[in-house]
Amino acid sequence: MSELISLDGFDCAPAHRIASNERINSLQFEAMSKRLDRVEEMMERLEKRLWLIVFGVVGVILAQAFQSVLAVTP
Repeated sequence: MSELISLDGFDCAPAHRIASNERINSLQFEAMSKRLDRVEEMMERLEKRLWLIVFGVVGVILAQAFQSVLAVTP
């Protein structure tokens, strides 16, 4: 009986499965976070473009209004 089996280094399969699932979940979360960051950057660029279009349209309308005022006044 001097040869007792030591269970100190024994890892069970469910523990490995849980650890691997946690690692997969963390990798998926990191990937999702990176995708969300890219989407936010794209939305910011789109917002800048939309504001540029809005200011351009307002500028054209004001220029036409100013031009019509200049055409009426002698």
